[in-house]
Amino acid sequence: MNSNMTLSRNTILQFAKYACVGVLNTLVTLCVIYVCKALLGVNPLLSNAIGYVCGVINSFLWNKNWVFKSSGRYYKEAIRFLVGFFVCYGLQFLVVWLLSYKTPLKDFQYQIAAFTMSGYGIATLIGNVVYTLINYIYNKIVTFR
Repeated sequence: MNSNMTLSRNTILQFAKYACVGVLNTLVTLCVIYVCKALLGVNPLLSNAIGYVCGVINSFLWNKNWVFKSSGRYYKEAIRFLVGFFVCYGLQFLVVWLLSYKTPLKDFQYQIAAFTMSGYGIATLIGNVVYTLINYIYNKIVTFR
């Protein structure tokens, strides 16, 4: 029982680190997009792509070295990490699409003062939760095993 509690605490701590890396990735991505677009005058779509590439690289390095503390080969883990990113993003996209267009959520709209919550917004939040959980499990089991 004590080893299960330790495993549970370790998993919770590891997931908390993973979530922190996710917040950091978002900040890196947004900052790079802003610098490219607003300060350097790069095309907005190219700025977005550059931002996401920087976010994925940042994510890989922090997850490899801090969250999962992997000593595996960079090349192999980087390939598995990218595959996981695209698979999990695809699943997230599918969840958002299904909820936004194939459920009653598509017609949902709620407004409180100046804040509007749409069905798409809720679907996006649910999709992000799905992405985060599946990507964590994938990285734990496949990428950084």
